[in-house]
Amino acid sequence: MSFALKSTAFASGGEIPKRYTCDGADLSPALSWEDVPAGAQSLALIADDPDAPVGTWTHWIVWNIPAKATVLPEGVPKIEVLDNGARQGRNDFKRVGYGGPCPPPGKPHRYFFKLYALDARLDLKAGAARSELELAMKPHVLSQAVWMGTYKR
Repeated sequence: MSFALKSTAFASGGEIPKRYTCDGADLSPALSWEDVPAGAQSLALIADDPDAPVGTWTHWIVWNIPAKATVLPEGVPKIEVLDNGARQGRNDFKRVGYGGPCPPPGKPHRYFFKLYALDARLDLKAGAARSELELAMKPHVLSQAVWMGTYKR
């Protein structure tokens, strides 16, 4: 078995339903995973859109998700510290938590949800930026799992 990420909200490579976008309720989709590598101390998630006109657009960053966790439920609160101790940072909308797909009209954009298994918990303040998260986690990545969806307006 290998580290794998999935969502019941949309199929891998499928269209992300409106409720998870700025055109709907802007809720984070439910995500689940399995086969977290041995030695993992925490998990981190980065969700982004590499097709954005200004370059890769960050929609969500979360870290210090407990290694024993197997799910992020639908509609994760947009607060800095979650009940399970996980921390959320600022997305490119300049807000903490999830910011759903909101592309300009035109061709579909791809949205990647990337889950990283880390060999440490990160000493990073809630509300941090993606660049800070990537720097902090870089020496600690054991494995990565990806789930991708699309959305167009």
